[in-house]
This record gives sequence, C-alpha cells and structure tokens, in this order.
Amino acid sequence: MGETKYIFVTGGVASSLGKGIISSSIGKLLQARGYKVTIQKFDPYINIDPGTLNPYEHGECYVTVDGHEADLDLGHYERFLGIQTTKANNITTGRIYKSVIDKERRGDYLGKTIQIIPHITDEIKRNVKLLGNKYKFDFVITEIGGTVGDIESLPYLESIRQLKWELGKNALCVHLTYVPYLAAAGELKTKPTQHSVKELQSVGIQPDILVLRTEHELSMGLRKKVALFCNVDDNAVIQSMDMPTIYEVPLRMQEQKLDVTILEKMGLPVGETPTLGPWRDFLNRRHNATEKVRIGLVGKYDLQDAYKSILEALSQAATYNDRKADIHFINSENLTDDNIEEHLKDMDGVIICPGFGQRGIEGKFVAIKYARTHNIPFLGLCLGMQLSIVEFARDVVGFTDAHSEELDPSTTHPVIHLMPDQNGVENIGGTLRLGSYPCVLDKSSKAYALYGEELIHERHRHRYEVNNDYRTVLSEN
Repeated sequence: MGETKYIFVTGGVASSLGKGIISSSIGKLLQARGYKVTIQKFDPYINIDPGTLNPYEHGECYVTVDGHEADLDLGHYERFLGIQTTKANNITTGRIYKSVIDKERRGDYLGKTIQIIPHITDEIKRNVKLLGNKYKFDFVITEIGGTVGDIESLPYLESIRQLKWELGKNALCVHLTYVPYLAAAGELKTKPTQHSVKELQSVGIQPDILVLRTEHELSMGLRKKVALFCNVDDNAVIQSMDMPTIYEVPLRMQEQKLDVTILEKMGLPVGETPTLGPWRDFLNRRHNATEKVRIGLVGKYDLQDAYKSILEALSQAATYNDRKADIHFINSENLTDDNIEEHLKDMDGVIICPGFGQRGIEGKFVAIKYARTHNIPFLGLCLGMQLSIVEFARDVVGFTDAHSEELDPSTTHPVIHLMPDQNGVENIGGTLRLGSYPCVLDKSSKAYALYGEELIHERHRHRYEVNNDYRTVLSEN
C-alpha cells in the first residue's frame, strides 16, 4: 500500500464516551479489508504508566506481553483485533517529558532552550510514527485520552495539527462527541458538539469525521445540521447509539459506511464490503444463548472498569459455550460468615479478584472458605489465588497464623512471600513481575486438563508469590 496512514481519534464534550471502542471498531473494519493495523493510546496524565493508579481513577491496569502496565483500552484493541500490543502502544505525558528531560541532561539538544514546541511535540510525533516506521503498518490509529479543551491535551493536539499538515491525505481526524437529550424540552442538543469542534478548530484542527454518541436515534436533519455547522461532509457524521454489547459497534459503524468514508478521504480504493462472518457468528451465539451461568465476582472495587478484562473474558468464554454470563459483583468488604450463604449459594462459580493492600481481605477469606467447603467451582486471580493458599494453609493444613508477608510481615508461616528479586526494590512503579511468562503444567493437574498442553504462557503482575518452602506440605494436603 505504500506509506502508512494515520488516523487520530479525539473526544469532546465529556470523557468516557468510548473512544477506545470506536478506535477498535475502525481498526476491525480496516483489518477485515486486509489492511495491517495497529492502535495506540496517548494519555495526557503525568504518571509514567497507570501502574500506580487506583482503579477508581482510570479503571483496570492492563498488562501487555512485554510487561508494560497500560491503559485498559489496550485490552479492547487486543480483543477486537486479535493483536498483541506492547509498551509502544501506550504513551503518557510522563514518558514524553521523561524522555525529553533525559535527552536534555545528556546534552543531546546542544544547549538549546527546551520548549513544548518543538521539543515536546517532536517527541510526541516521533512516538506517533514509531510503530508505523518500524513495522510498516498500513494504518496506525492513535487515540488521544481526555477531552478537547483540557490543558494537558494541548501538546497532543498541536502534534496532530503539525502531522495533518505534514502528512496531507495520509492523516485524518475522527472526533467523538456527545449529543445530550434534554428530557424537559424533549430535544436532542447539538450545541455541545458545535462548541467542541470550534475548540478543535481553534487549535488548528478541522475534524474529517464526527462520531456522535447518543442514547436516542439522531434524525438525518439533525446530522445535516451538525455537518453544516462543523464543516464536515454529510456522510462523515456518524451516530453511535448505546448498544447492548460493545461487540455490536463495528457492525453499526459498517452500516453507516465509516470505513468507506475513511478510505475515500485517504484516496484508497473502496472495493468489496467485508461480511465480518466470524464476528456476526459470535454475536448470534451471544444473542441466542439462553442458559445462564452465574458467576460471583468477589472484589473490593465497586466499579465495572476495575475488572474489565475479567468481565470480557467471562463474557467471551460464556458465548463460546453457548451460555449467557450472569455476573454478580460482590463487595468483599461487606462479606461475613453470617451473610456469605445468601451471596454465594446460587452461584455456579466464584472468582476472587486481584487487588493490593489490606482492605476487603477478610471478606475474601470468608468467600474462599465457603466456596471450598461447598464445592463451588472457584478461581483465584493474583491476590485472590494467594489468599486461597493462605486460607488452605490455615483451615486445612493447620497453620492458624499463616498469611502473606505483604499483609502480615510478622507471620510465622509466610506461605506467600516476597519474590527474591524484589528484595531492596524501593520504587513501587513498574517494578513488579510483569508480562508474559512460560509455565510448565503438571500433566495430572486440572490446569493441564483445561489447557490441553504442557507449556503455556500467562501474564503476570505481582510482587509476592507462593513460598516454595511450603510447596510439599501444601501439595500433600
């Protein structure tokens, strides 16, 4: 195809409109046409990565195969496109500034005054083009976190302005905004969208395509009005209504020819419309499944985005087994021996979620013991797995004060302890055991029966692990 094409996805009016889902959908539609596509997320916050962020701030921290702690949107990119992302697919302002400051300290800038333009914007542009240059992708989709009008996103918008100027037809901006419905007036309002586009234009960017998030159907008249006010072609105003599942979104975008509009604007042949057969089959199975599988998700974060990948994995696993995943979030802080039965007795399975720190631990122990003694299918993830070892060591093996060193440094039976290579680590950011690691399964284990192969790879994110000194006694029991 020749030169790499760059698509920028920005958001206006409000955050959390689903830029990640729109980016993933565009990527899927282009990939289905045979193009080689990747997606990256640029986050305007100053944290180096989201590894030290509370999930209430930005949802879960997604771990890539190469051990980078990333924004949860990278999970959507991987699930929609079937690709593996890496550290290069998620950049934060913190990383941009750190890189520029490191170069300045080394003297790379030969005594120049370091400024946002050109030094910060050059570093952003270099990162935008890095994957395209290195792997010769046909399309690189770059999602800019936050909302147009935020002070912190200005350097990113300035970089997009420069790139659109430099790349001409090879760069395009998709702007996602919200069209609110005023119940009292009984009307949909486009004014916030008009303001958002004006804000973009004021920094020198004319969006090529508008995607309007809405809870109500938008009339053709309303879309034409938006096109007129915002200098956008009529066919480049797309509506994105709330869907029962995010996996519907690529089909809705395809119906409105979003991919066709992109190809035409970038001077590429349109060709046949892909059928998206396997994608449709997946959705049909999902809609047609009637039998429910009830899973109790025991955790301490009362926020669906904190456990995004777990929810998506359960939902997909259920679909491929022709079931509907009926997931019940159970806050572990509220669990006691007295109420555990009412929470778990109707569950087909229980998952104890990951997490750091002391809060909600006791409730997790209660849930683990109930699942074990009532023979409910059980999965402990990360801290959930570690606590299940602690509960077993206490209640089955008889080490009554068994614990994890993380939570009780004075325990005489540290069945979970600090990994040897973590001794003396002072910084908490980016120093956990992170990324994909090989694991050889015991052929007599349930794990082997499930995977059907001896060597597997799974992604890690932890500082503590099962203490091998207790391996024999735990195994024997």
